[in-house]
Amino acid sequence: MVPEIQLIPGAISEILVSVRDTGVLTRTDCYGLMAAALDDSLNEDDRRSVNRLVRAVRQGKVKVVDDLSPKS
Repeated sequence: MVPEIQLIPGAISEILVSVRDTGVLTRTDCYGLMAAALDDSLNEDDRRSVNRLVRAVRQGKVKVVDDLSPKS
């Protein structure tokens, strides 16, 4: 049985703020975004936000690090 993964309400907004402030996306946040992207109940605004963040990573504007929390 695969455990159900649910994102904490407001987590996407918090991730976006953290990335905006630091320019860094943690591996933990990546897993949270992956869970969010796979969630069929994600609202359209959050889905667009996740897509923008993925594009920023692809374009090299945001760095992905293995740390558990971003460094300020």
